Amino acid sequence: AHERAGFLHKGDERAEGRDHAEGELVGGGGQHGVHTVDQPGDEVLVFPGVYREYVNPERGGTEDAPILYRSIEPLGAVICGAERIKGWTPYQGTVWTVRVKNSTFGAYNPYTTEVFGDWCFAPTVRHTGAVYLNDQMLYEAESLEECIAGEIYKPSWDPQGSTFKWFSEQDGDETVLYANFHTQDPNREKVEINVRRRCFFPEKTGCGYITVHGFKIEKAATTWAPPAAFQDGMIGPHWSKGWIIEDCEITNSKCCGISLGKYYDPENDHYFTKKHLKSPTQMERDAVCRGQYHGWLKENIGSHIIRRCNIHNCEQTGIVGRMGAVYSVIENNHIHHINNMQELGGAEISGIKLHAAIDVVIRRNHIHDCTMGVWCDWEAQGTRITQNLLHHNERPAYCTWAVGGMESQDIFVEVGHGPTLIDNNIMMSKVSLRFATQGVALVHNLMLGTFTCVGSGTSWRYTPYHIRHRTEVAGFMTILHGDDRFYNNIFVQAHPVDAPAKQGDPGENERVVGTWCFDDYPTEQEWLDQFDLDVARPDMGKLEKYHFGHLPVWADGNAYFAGAKPWKKEKDCYVKSEKPYFMLVEREGQIFLDTDVAELIGAFRGGLVDSDTLGRAFEPDQRFEAADGSTIVFDSDFYGNHRGARVLPGPFATLDASMQPLF
Repeated sequence: AHERAGFLHKGDERAEGRDHAEGELVGGGGQHGVHTVDQPGDEVLVFPGVYREYVNPERGGTEDAPILYRSIEPLGAVICGAERIKGWTPYQGTVWTVRVKNSTFGAYNPYTTEVFGDWCFAPTVRHTGAVYLNDQMLYEAESLEECIAGEIYKPSWDPQGSTFKWFSEQDGDETVLYANFHTQDPNREKVEINVRRRCFFPEKTGCGYITVHGFKIEKAATTWAPPAAFQDGMIGPHWSKGWIIEDCEITNSKCCGISLGKYYDPENDHYFTKKHLKSPTQMERDAVCRGQYHGWLKENIGSHIIRRCNIHNCEQTGIVGRMGAVYSVIENNHIHHINNMQELGGAEISGIKLHAAIDVVIRRNHIHDCTMGVWCDWEAQGTRITQNLLHHNERPAYCTWAVGGMESQDIFVEVGHGPTLIDNNIMMSKVSLRFATQGVALVHNLMLGTFTCVGSGTSWRYTPYHIRHRTEVAGFMTILHGDDRFYNNIFVQAHPVDAPAKQGDPGENERVVGTWCFDDYPTEQEWLDQFDLDVARPDMGKLEKYHFGHLPVWADGNAYFAGAKPWKKEKDCYVKSEKPYFMLVEREGQIFLDTDVAELIGAFRGGLVDSDTLGRAFEPDQRFEAADGSTIVFDSDFYGNHRGARVLPGPFATLDASMQPLF
């Protein structure tokens, strides 16, 4: 098996990497894979080349002896889910056609398999297949006539690119493909089609402690990955523990790039889509509870590391994970251009989309040009989002809203009970945070965009909270909103307030920046005074409305510029009408933030904040603390520079911090 795929053990010199790019269709196609049978502690070295195979590890390593798969040349070994295809013949105008035997695809034909399922809102039928011209995914047309016309797809972030289209139909035992290549000759260019569903993904669960280092992983016919279904990805650990995916390039997945997600449960897989009788939200509750029977425990699942990867041009998510990402670290990745084609729509689209990100750390990532940057949905308990640069996570002005598409923002935290910690981030998009949740602490962030969905967007969605730093469910509760902390942040009204919502937008995002939208929320003392704490036998009926009222808010040491407005009960804040300037500058391959915001703050300083300052999230009764229960002291800035006792608001410790490269 090693020789066939170019996978060989250290010291074996027989195998050579190659691209099986001869003839009409490369490599024989199909879903056949390389079933690796490596032992714990093995190191598998892979020579440069394009390996058009599905790698299916049969077993994992151990914590002390992981299995390492390493490309001996960084990104030189390419694991590809597509095949090169030649033999195109002219059809009409600039459209060409080719026929492919369905036996090529085995039991899984991407050109008959639809992208669909729970929380998929796009009305247009798309397939998991795709056609690529020189590594660019073409747009799927709804009809042959649309393919021939080759017109701009208006929701696309790349209007000109959207004129390159493909269409498929079935004719007996063949898939007939049509593609509009405009002036390109497909028999002279590199043209590929999706054949395999995944690239590096064990079919079995429980294959833990595998490290994948330095590969390029690309072009797979992945399926839609909602939270109450099996979650597909080009690469992923498939419900196991201790994987490391590092220094890889992950690109051109039809849906998700990396999946850290959910097991397959036939009784609860796309239940709403298939049976309709229970709401998809109920199916998510069921999935959490059924997870306990599928081994969802700290000892078995999660604790993965995704680091230093370039993840881009995937059409659902860069990284997805329902429950399987617990205790993981996602760091130093470049995640960009996710869902830019806008052919897929639904509630599972983001650069990073995690459900139940229990004790997950998302840090030092550069996330930009995505429909949404980071989306932590349900049970963001112990989640920490820190030291990330997020910008241009918003639909360009020239695009129309795609029916079924999602609103854009840097970060979305939804229907969780906390504690969710967001600190030392730079958020530069028009919307910084969609706030349909509670139990969030924002500390030392720079935010140029608004909060949206404050106090709404949750209805009666009872969601779970957990035993502290464990996966076991402690209880369920709807979202009361509040229980939020704002310390030492900088808020800037960088985008126009009066810009109207774009036609077709599901909501109005252009709002005034700042914490003012919590004006109706109580202080801690106001909240406590409602509960007759000095009464020996309180009246349960009288207190019921308070048990379902908003939770308190804390705010201190924040700075507001250019019309950004503070919470009316914040006593120690800095408000200035001047507008700082901000510009991301690239010099010699590094990115800098050019700004004068620290100078405009002048002598204003806030106090040093730690876990004790932030207190405990109400519902799980858990401190804003590290995963090991230790205290977090916010004495390090975006770069790791040390702060003193009196600190600048925002993510930088010193006035000249912007002289350092962000990435």
